[in-house]
Amino acid sequence: MRSMHELGWLHSHAWVLMPDHLHWLLTLGERATLSATINRFKSAGSHGLKQILDASGSPVWQAGFYDHALRKDEDVLAIARYIVANPVRAGLCHNVSEYPWWDAEWL
Repeated sequence: MRSMHELGWLHSHAWVLMPDHLHWLLTLGERATLSATINRFKSAGSHGLKQILDASGSPVWQAGFYDHALRKDEDVLAIARYIVANPVRAGLCHNVSEYPWWDAEWL
């Protein structure tokens, strides 16, 4: 995710990795499409995880993805806060600062 941001593929605003899914608030770069971005992320993530876990053959990600395009009247900061608070709502921690797998540009 960070390398895609640094390469200008996208601008990552906020994200949280949950045990079984990812929430990611991003703005695509000029030449990027959402499908290509997700495919690139899943490919790199699968490769890295399989090396770390010494696993092969079994899929890391589910097929497809769900997306929601923000409307101009939606509050991006409020949505980012909602995203990073997912572990608290899921009962994985009491405070988002206790959860290690998230980031937001508004720290």
